[in-house]
Amino acid sequence: MSTTVDAGWTQLDRAKAAGKLMVGWVALLWLIELVDLVTGHALDGYGIIAREPDGLRGIPLAPFLHFGFDHLASNSVPLLVLGFVAALSGIRRFLAVCVAVTVVDGLGVWLVSPSYSITAGASGLIFGLFGYLLVRGFVERRPLGVVVAVVIAAVWGGTIFLGILPTDSGVSWQGHLFGLLAGAAAAFAFPRRAPDAA
Repeated sequence: MSTTVDAGWTQLDRAKAAGKLMVGWVALLWLIELVDLVTGHALDGYGIIAREPDGLRGIPLAPFLHFGFDHLASNSVPLLVLGFVAALSGIRRFLAVCVAVTVVDGLGVWLVSPSYSITAGASGLIFGLFGYLLVRGFVERRPLGVVVAVVIAAVWGGTIFLGILPTDSGVSWQGHLFGLLAGAAAAFAFPRRAPDAA
């Protein structure tokens, strides 16, 4: 049995919409990576190129590009789960958070990554969604949100902490760190004031 949330949307409707969105999103990433493979990795150069003016075009593209299927596979499950949980509170709000995280994270990567490095992958957005969900429940003072934050911290907290440390030269800790900070800031920037339609 589902309860009415607002203007015709039920909890079940929200869950279905969030699920369809995230399954479609992840499927799109796999399709893009397949195109990248078929074209001899021609899309990899469209990531964020640090401090190069042309590299700014990579900011909106980087979260959709990956350096191989292993890279994509490691991002698929956390993106699917964290995206689904974040989208449950409304698709419009979720997309606004994603845009904010992508822009702030991308600019941070562009500014502080090693010169001429190319950064791509959904991990900055994943770290952003983690930060958003971790802070959102406390900002909104909603018990369920706090429980979600605690569970997410228990499941992914260790991985997130290690991901922001500069321990692996092949991993963009800058993207992880700026994504995490952008997501936490988004929890303050996009608080729930009233139920919003998906």
